[in-house]
Amino acid sequence: MQALLGVIFHFIGGFASSSFYIPYKKVNGWAWESFWIVGGLFSWLIVPPLAAWLTIPNFGEIIKHTATSTLGYAYLFGILWGIGGLTYGLGVRYLGVSLGSSIMLGLSMVIGSMIPSVYYEFFPAEGKDTISMFFTTTWGLYTILGLSICVVGIYLCGLAGVRKEKDLGGHKDASGNTEFNLSLGLTVAIISGVLSACFNFGLEAGKPMAAVANELWKASHPDQGEFLYQNNVTYVVVLWGGLTTNFIWCALLNLRNKTYKNYTDKKSPLLRNYLLCALAGTTWYLQFFFYGMGESKLGNGASSWILHMAFIILLANVWGVILKEWKGVSKKTYATIMTGIVVIIISVLIVGFAKEIE
Repeated sequence: MQALLGVIFHFIGGFASSSFYIPYKKVNGWAWESFWIVGGLFSWLIVPPLAAWLTIPNFGEIIKHTATSTLGYAYLFGILWGIGGLTYGLGVRYLGVSLGSSIMLGLSMVIGSMIPSVYYEFFPAEGKDTISMFFTTTWGLYTILGLSICVVGIYLCGLAGVRKEKDLGGHKDASGNTEFNLSLGLTVAIISGVLSACFNFGLEAGKPMAAVANELWKASHPDQGEFLYQNNVTYVVVLWGGLTTNFIWCALLNLRNKTYKNYTDKKSPLLRNYLLCALAGTTWYLQFFFYGMGESKLGNGASSWILHMAFIILLANVWGVILKEWKGVSKKTYATIMTGIVVIIISVLIVGFAKEIE
């Protein structure tokens, strides 16, 4: 039952992540950098401390008494992840929701799930999975199997993207995206996929904060198991790093392109644009709100990260179909993307229940 709840929470988080960019598509009259940073203020500055305040009493005191090195590493990985998040937005811009998410999050899933285990192989810590455990335990072998199958699904989604470009013969698709550009999109997607994994590293670095929140919860709720919201305090610090990177870059673009005028331009639907950005930013944060809940139920960082990423890839591809990003392609191309989605579903089921199989 715990594993099932974990999978459900990760599904909800994956739905939030795969859906957050949809409101941005409805913003009118604003440049990309303008709506990206307004939404980001909700994602990285406003909503995280609000969520922590609602779920963790005195979360500010936990941060205040945390070792400087812990805060520093969490913030640093947040900055690196911020670059990945920034290029994620560009990847979706040039590749679409479906293809862009498949490539970027696929890379992030592989790197983010395996690197921490390699680290703990050489620097063991209680309760942390090591890379050798993936090859010497039943759950580890099933996790590797699920991860491998997911990589196949990601490859099929990428192959479908290549075929899509050939089928449509230009930088456009039926969803209204006139900026579809495979070569440029792949470049930023690879950068994003590698650096986005730093979010998981940031969570690992900030575990001492989550551990304190968990212990305080157990002290007052001894019979209720792990604290569902323990990661909410860690998110606050990691996302400060993400805000730093994105704010600086978008501000530079605003100045260079003189798009800072977007924020007060009455020729655009200002209130509607601000509300759409707020919705997008809040939806984005919810992915990690539910990620933390899922991880607390599964009790395995690697499995949780794989599930989180796989669900986002799966649901992003579903959105791609709904938004007609694949309209007008050949039956072979459409069959390829659908096969990729099915393969990812299989991988999700294997990873999600790896602990139970043991």
